[in-house]
Amino acid sequence: MEVTGGAPGPDEIRLLKPCVLRRNQSREQHGVAASCLEELRSKACDILAIDKSLTPVTLVLAEDGTIVDDDDYFLCLPSNTKFVALASNEKWTYSNSDGGTAWISQESVDIDETDSGAGLRWKNVARQLKQDLSSIILLSEEDLQVLINVPCTDLAQELCQSCATVQGLQNTLQQVLDQREEARQSKQLLELYLQALEKESGILSKQEESKAALGEDVDTVDTAVSKEITSEITLRGQILTVLKEKPVPELSLSNQDLELVTREDTRVLAAALNWDTKKAETVQRACDQELTLRLQQVQSWCSLRSLSARRNSLPEDPQNPKRAKHDPT
Repeated sequence: MEVTGGAPGPDEIRLLKPCVLRRNQSREQHGVAASCLEELRSKACDILAIDKSLTPVTLVLAEDGTIVDDDDYFLCLPSNTKFVALASNEKWTYSNSDGGTAWISQESVDIDETDSGAGLRWKNVARQLKQDLSSIILLSEEDLQVLINVPCTDLAQELCQSCATVQGLQNTLQQVLDQREEARQSKQLLELYLQALEKESGILSKQEESKAALGEDVDTVDTAVSKEITSEITLRGQILTVLKEKPVPELSLSNQDLELVTREDTRVLAAALNWDTKKAETVQRACDQELTLRLQQVQSWCSLRSLSARRNSLPEDPQNPKRAKHDPT
């Protein structure tokens, strides 16, 4: 727009940009035209009645609070750009407009930039939700919590819904958040369980390896004895377990196991069970006595069976035939 005032000369022609001015948290707007930022600031002080003691005035875009302090940038802005004039002690806050005319004031003028960013955040999330309700599943937990914390009336106004509907929506958002928290806790418990299971499996594997090592290789102080034990030990891990855990192990072993124990070298047996030689000898003696007793019982049973079989095989004694009565006649 080219404007000439009075009878201007060629050098007095200025390009004026139409703009819209308002105070922070105010619904009243003023249309002005200025050729530069300094002129716009000056007109803002006059039109908006800003106290000179509150200068300098900062001009920001009403849309997002961007500070405009460069003339070149100012000239690049489209016509009728909306500006908010901030005095020295004021901070910009976002305000929604109704049809471009009604400005809704926020709770406080003194909120800081972090609060302003949070306000913009929940509004952006609310708009996303308004466009597509199914986007709930795509919202982060932080966004869900932001919408839950927003006052019901503010969220209802942003979504153009009743407070009852918005309250139900916030309850749904809380349920989604709780479900995610439960899923996270369940995942953590599962991970702990798997770690414990893996640890337990490792312990069992080591125990099995230790038991197998007892049957295959026994560590001793003397290397020669260790080699001899490794080559001579023949007892199974099961037999060693019975010998260690049972108070009277000879009663829990089979005849074949008893024979293996009695035949085993005393030093090897003591080393395999971490016993002293005297205790190993005592156990071997008890096993030998139990084996002898069982053999005696078997022999006695076999003798009785053989005797019974011989008796059954003997022929019965022939009975004397009855003599006929002598007839005296």
